[in-house]
Amino acid sequence: MEFTFSQILSTSMVLFAIIDILGSIPVVIELRRKAGHIQSEKATLVATVLMIVFLFAGEGLLKVIGLDVASFAIAGSIVIFFIAMEMVLGLTIFTEEAPETVSIVPLAFPLIAGAGTMTTLLSLKTEYATQNILVGILINMIFVYIVLKNTERLEKLFGKSGLNVLRKTFGVILLAIAIKLFRNNTGL
Repeated sequence: MEFTFSQILSTSMVLFAIIDILGSIPVVIELRRKAGHIQSEKATLVATVLMIVFLFAGEGLLKVIGLDVASFAIAGSIVIFFIAMEMVLGLTIFTEEAPETVSIVPLAFPLIAGAGTMTTLLSLKTEYATQNILVGILINMIFVYIVLKNTERLEKLFGKSGLNVLRKTFGVILLAIAIKLFRNNTGL
């Protein structure tokens, strides 16, 4: 079991782009406005547990339903592609309603630990050591917690234009990640 800084950095950056908590600030602000309050600790803990469980049990779960990791990774690359297109072009392909328990649904799942994140975890597992992915998850979840606790300050700091630039920048990064995942798992 060896920790590799380059793998930790790579997995952290990929997860940072796919979770896109900075790009989600407008959504978080809207959820907070509708619900009145978001439990940052609860949302972060639930998302962390979901990601760790899926990291370790996701492949087994796929085998039970007859799928291999490469097929799931290809499907995930397509999901990531559409998420990125939403970010870059300002489209709304995926829509979620805001129920009373916004800290869990839709914040922890699927906004933070959604299909794109789960797919990315399995895809990363085909290229990186599990312990390095685990560290990448924990680094990201610390960052997610800090952002959730300081959403209002960040909104004032970045402004609408700054948030829009961040969202589009990470959208382009996600497009590149989606293409890489597709190519690596199809042999192209």
